[in-house]
Amino acid sequence: MQAPLYLEPNQTREGPLTPYEAKLSGLIQRVFAEGHYGLQELVQGLNDHGSTAPDGAPWTEESFRAEMSRLGA
Repeated sequence: MQAPLYLEPNQTREGPLTPYEAKLSGLIQRVFAEGHYGLQELVQGLNDHGSTAPDGAPWTEESFRAEMSRLGA
């Protein structure tokens, strides 16, 4: 039997997404849908769409990594 190509979304979550998480994940999906897959392109895409890091500054690779680490904890 072949493994499925896609994982179930939110498979490790214990509850629903917060509004912030839903907005951020939607923007990430939008940037991916535009064909941008690398970290630098993803960060630039988030900034281009008007998203900011939690501190209100433009996203950087470092702030994106830190936020993904925080959200995944």
